[in-house]
Amino acid sequence: MKRWLALGVIMLMSIVVVAYETNASDRNFFLPDPLGGIKIVIDAGHGGEDGGASKGEVIEKDITLAISQHVEKKLKKKGATVIMTRTKNGDVIDEHAPSEKYGTLRERKKQDIFLRKDIIEKEKPDVFITIHANAIPETKWRGAQVFYHKEGHADGEILAKSIQEAIRTNLKNTDREALSIKQIYLLKKAEVPAALVETGFISNDEERALLIDKNYQEKMADAIVEGIEEYLLAKVE
Repeated sequence: MKRWLALGVIMLMSIVVVAYETNASDRNFFLPDPLGGIKIVIDAGHGGEDGGASKGEVIEKDITLAISQHVEKKLKKKGATVIMTRTKNGDVIDEHAPSEKYGTLRERKKQDIFLRKDIIEKEKPDVFITIHANAIPETKWRGAQVFYHKEGHADGEILAKSIQEAIRTNLKNTDREALSIKQIYLLKKAEVPAALVETGFISNDEERALLIDKNYQEKMADAIVEGIEEYLLAKVE
């Protein structure tokens, strides 16, 4: 009996030593993934010839892709399965249907949106997030804002408000609230909780400088991920 007790103590001490000596970044090995079993589609807005909003050399498609890639990595670290609609500079057609050709940019943009919808329908994710950046003629406006569609999935509003709260709390540079929007086709057609994150205004000098800053892009991604996680954990409870 004493021999078995001694062996048990030795094994316990060994586990404690291994856990103690493991780097903090590796200790998640001992913990369950908070988003394990969750599938999320992340959509980096625009792409290819459709650059989106711009100011000088700053183009929306580059900002949305950079932030989306940060979001992807952070979600994967939490155990989520992440599907990206695009991972490169080109549009979604370039990446998923490169043989398709269209006579006008307008038609290509239209079909590109339809393809994004098809990806959502095929993957059947738990959550869909599309990431964008704003620009308007007046330079005074600034602040990240999250949108949902009232005719979309019923939980879209809850998801959008959760992400907006995380952005407001963590970045501390906006008092905006999540709002419903009618014009966004993907939010309306997605049969899953969906939100559009406008990460800021390229047309505002100060915010444009933030949006192209790699550290700020990562902070924005942290807030988006936190909002998604808070929404999903609340659903489980």
